Order: sequence, then C-alpha cells, then structure tokens
Amino acid sequence: MPNLEKLFENNRNWAKGQLADDADYFRRLSSLQSPQFLWIGCSDSRVPANQILGLAPGEVFVHRNIANLVIHTDMNCLSVLQYGVEVLQVQDIIVCGHYGCGGVRAACENAQLGLIDNWLRNIKDTYSRHWAELEGIEDIMARSDRLCDLNVLAQVHSVSHTTIVQNAWRRGQPLAVHGLVYSLHDGLLRDLAVRITSPDQIEDIYTMVA
Repeated sequence: MPNLEKLFENNRNWAKGQLADDADYFRRLSSLQSPQFLWIGCSDSRVPANQILGLAPGEVFVHRNIANLVIHTDMNCLSVLQYGVEVLQVQDIIVCGHYGCGGVRAACENAQLGLIDNWLRNIKDTYSRHWAELEGIEDIMARSDRLCDLNVLAQVHSVSHTTIVQNAWRRGQPLAVHGLVYSLHDGLLRDLAVRITSPDQIEDIYTMVA
C-alpha cells in the first residue's frame, strides 16, 4: 500500500482542485454519461484519449488494447462497441493508432514474444496484404509508421463490418467511423481521410442483412 500513497495524494489534490473550480463538478459527472465519441485506441500509456482530444471526463467513451485492434472474436471490444452505440448513442467512433507503436513495430519483425504473438498476428495479416508497399520502405521506423496507418484503416473497416454498427445505420441512427493517427513527437492527430457512414461504403460480402 505505501507504493500507492503518492497516487492517493495525487487523487485527493485533483479532486480538491476540481471542486475549487466547480463545486458541482462531481454531482454533474455522476448523474449522466452522454459522450458523443467512442475512442478505440492503443493501451500505450503515452496516448490518453481525453487529454489528446481536450475533452473532460464524461465526453468520450474509451476502449484501449494493444495496437488498437478491432477483432471480430474479441467480446471485450465488441461489448464496448455495443454499449457505446446502442446505449450511449455515440455519434462518432474514432479508431486511433499512434506512430512509434510497439505492437505494430513487433508485428514488422519475426521474433517470438509469447502469448501476444497471437494478438499481433492480426497486424501481420495487414502487413501481408500490403507486402509490396511495406517491403519497399527500407527504414524500419518509417515502415512501422506506415503499417500504423494501414492498421488503423483495417480496424475502421472492422468496426464497420460489425452488425452492431450496421444495425445502427439501418435504424437511421447517425453514426460515423473515423481513422486517426497520433504522433508522439508533436502531440498532433493526423486524419487518415476515411469516414464511413453507411453500408454503401463497405464491400458487399461484409454487408449483413437482418
């Protein structure tokens, strides 16, 4: 417990500061959660969603895992997606990767790392689909960063392929899926210029009919 004492002290100071600025802060925060955004990002400790977006607690619903993957057998991610879309009624789903991602870099290489190899296999599949382009990039960091882009684009489509999202569109619920990448070097987000808002933008084979 002594190892956590500094964290408790930080928490007390933070809570005191919030109340000093706004006496009703916690009352309002505890009464309602109505975020516009669902953020699917990397678990990397340097990529905190709220701070990057400049949003307060309660304004963004967050799911994070290694290398921001959306896998159709991951019940954790899909449960977050369903709750965000069907209960919270988010309007924008943001898949955000980041340059310098350790998971993506590991997927560029062949070393065995343990259990995580099975998770990274999903990124290797994206690498395989873009083999010629990626192998043409000699600098390993530049190659890894390009794979970050391609991985985000793949996950945007993965989100759009779910029945959760397609059923929301079918109900007429306004919902857009975006792909962004964050740079640790300057703190800025890059828009990958992908925005999917209807089943018309995805391949027929992935379009699910109720």
